[in-house]
Amino acid sequence: MMSKGENDMDDQTRIELEAAAFRRLRQHLMQDRPDVQNIDMMNLTGFCRNCLSRWYQEAANERGIEMDKDTSRELFYGMTMAEWKSRHQTEASDDKQAAFETAFAKNVGKTD
Repeated sequence: MMSKGENDMDDQTRIELEAAAFRRLRQHLMQDRPDVQNIDMMNLTGFCRNCLSRWYQEAANERGIEMDKDTSRELFYGMTMAEWKSRHQTEASDDKQAAFETAFAKNVGKTD
């Protein structure tokens, strides 16, 4: 099988590959690793599940599809935020909260 670089790829194929990668990332975060807390993701990477759901919402809005934060989160999480929190979210330690404040300051305008 020949390797294709992004420059050699047609737009539709690129979009399909990006969508497949996004779906796999979502599956990994939602099904394979729900134990990883959003605050830990934010502290290490500067984004979390909420950021991904917000980016989804923004993409929809840019295309004229009305979607609010709660709807995009429910679509991304596959359940309401209240349900996700009750099933998977743990209390963040003071150290994690302090690290989050530092990480958030670096990402103002980029994160949720």
